[in-house]
Amino acid sequence: MNNSRRDFIKNTGIISLGFVGLNQFISAGCSVSSGFGYGPLLPPSDGVLSLPKGFSSTIISRKGDLMSDGLFSPGMHDGMGVFKGSNDKIILVRNHENVPGAVATGPFGTDNKLMNKINRDKIYDIAKGERTCVGGTTTLVYNEKNQKVELEYLSLVGTVRNCAGGITPWNSWITCEESVVKKGGENGFLEKDHGYNFEIPASEHIGLTDPVPIKAMGRFVHEAVAVHPKEGIVYQTEDTDDSIFYRYLPNANGDLHKGGKLQCLVINEWKSADTRNWISLKSNLFPVKKSFKVSWIDLDNVEAPDDDLRLRGYQQGAAKFARAEGIWHGKKELFFACTSGGKNKYGQIFRYVPSRFEGQSKEKDSPAKLELFLEPNNIDTFQYCDNLTIAPWGDVIICEDKNDPRIIGITPKGKTYVIAKNIGYRKSEFAGPVFSPSGKTLFVNIQSPGLTLAITGPWRSA
Repeated sequence: MNNSRRDFIKNTGIISLGFVGLNQFISAGCSVSSGFGYGPLLPPSDGVLSLPKGFSSTIISRKGDLMSDGLFSPGMHDGMGVFKGSNDKIILVRNHENVPGAVATGPFGTDNKLMNKINRDKIYDIAKGERTCVGGTTTLVYNEKNQKVELEYLSLVGTVRNCAGGITPWNSWITCEESVVKKGGENGFLEKDHGYNFEIPASEHIGLTDPVPIKAMGRFVHEAVAVHPKEGIVYQTEDTDDSIFYRYLPNANGDLHKGGKLQCLVINEWKSADTRNWISLKSNLFPVKKSFKVSWIDLDNVEAPDDDLRLRGYQQGAAKFARAEGIWHGKKELFFACTSGGKNKYGQIFRYVPSRFEGQSKEKDSPAKLELFLEPNNIDTFQYCDNLTIAPWGDVIICEDKNDPRIIGITPKGKTYVIAKNIGYRKSEFAGPVFSPSGKTLFVNIQSPGLTLAITGPWRSA
């Protein structure tokens, strides 16, 4: 087992503790209080974030900054991954949820004047130069000791609406296109199909990644991924109101480009189950805290030119979910959030426990299990939780995607506290929260106007 894989397992294994605490909190019917944890929030000294006493935030990157490669830092910040670099350095890989032709938030400036600085073969979809796709990723190398960005560069470009993704045990970031626009779209200008995953190595050196979609992972409205630490299986969420839950069995552990098998989850005793629990649905409610045995069925025609993977999967018996978004793999289980699930559409959290023979022929002898872990139906608990992370000390850290968004912490004992409130840009969501490997810094994005911030203070230790 290499060091990166060992660190990955160590860092992700604490999620179970955090979510157990969250479950106790919901069961007790508690509400969020800004007076617990690190104390009440104070007026922002920088006009952006309201934080507790002893904490401070620094904007380390903003849309329009001139990067180390001579391009402009793009806007529409979203999901983000963090990796340990050399010495005191940290590598951040950040998504940009840009749509085709969004030159105002792209890396090339007005009229794409800076496009000549890169090899155009490195742009996945140039869209005939008229509606150039400017979604993708940037990579930042940050020195935590002096709290300075030492390098910032464009690492993927030419994609559409790069929303979330996930880290891998082999030190890379999977970025996901939350779009299924097709070749010929945008009034005939698009030259490629979209709706794929791309892999970005965590590197301290300037360089654009070859924009090669991992087509075997399926074409759909991707949101996020989580990787099984041992088997290298990739679990995938889909951001639609009628999504299904996917996994990708790669032919080679650690090399997703070598092909594999795409599958979807089926609840054994409840084929085509509808887990959304919406009031408007005239169907049996999906129970909370009941564990169901599950299996996986193969999907064919995974590039899905008609964007019908989820429809075909449901017809074959797959369970249906309401906007499955954030996902995180723990030591023995994984959790994923459904942003608009539940009676009041405030969100749900599901728990999946893999088989001890996950992805192998024997898994039918010891099936994986799925349960609806949480459904609070209470905006005081959370509302439209999108991105989340786990603090080094085990607390669940949630970003709210609504007006006046907050970053909320939930302890394993069910105590809640507010870490930050977005004062400067009240209508813009927080996104991409990640702690540095040392646990000293919480990085977070504000999607618009496009800011990445580093929050420091008296964080608890692991």
